[in-house]
Amino acid sequence: MAENREFFNRRLHSLLGVFPIGLFLMQHLVVNHFATYSPEAFNNAAHFMENLPLRVFLEFVLIYIPLLFHAVYGVYIAFTAKNNLRRYGFFRNWMFMLQRATGIITLIFIVWHVWETRLAHAIYGTEVNFDMMATILESTFMFWFYVVGVVAAVFHFANGLWSFFVTWGITVTPRSQKVLTYATLGIFIIFTYMGIASLIAFAY
Repeated sequence: MAENREFFNRRLHSLLGVFPIGLFLMQHLVVNHFATYSPEAFNNAAHFMENLPLRVFLEFVLIYIPLLFHAVYGVYIAFTAKNNLRRYGFFRNWMFMLQRATGIITLIFIVWHVWETRLAHAIYGTEVNFDMMATILESTFMFWFYVVGVVAAVFHFANGLWSFFVTWGITVTPRSQKVLTYATLGIFIIFTYMGIASLIAFAY
């Protein structure tokens, strides 16, 4: 019974990491990338998302609740996983270790980011716009904190996407898994570039 529950929880954890959390991450990075065009372009994109019908309901159902489960169970996985880096120093074992490390970093980053943006808006009425992000990233420490957070979040998603395809039996052959490795590497590079470019646009 316990084994069946753990099997279900791990499958659900994997699924939620892609749908809807991973999709939201990509959408969030795309919206932020409008900052590279102009402050007005970012503000228009952000306001469009803010004014979606049933936004608060959708955020809780599609983002906060799935994210809470994914985070809590992910921490459990991270602290109960047995890494074998010294004995098996091959590529996938490193990815296994980095997936858990970036999961913890990403969780810390998301909690802080939500506090600085969403909760600031809810508690103090601070408008979530270009100027808010520019003010946050004025600090050199916060800029690099956000860089590390973005890189960790994108890596965690991209590598988790690889695991999702394997876990769910979509890519079962060594060749298909190798192709998927390159595909997820491409996703990591593209969205990391978009995220860091956005941070530079906000800060400078």
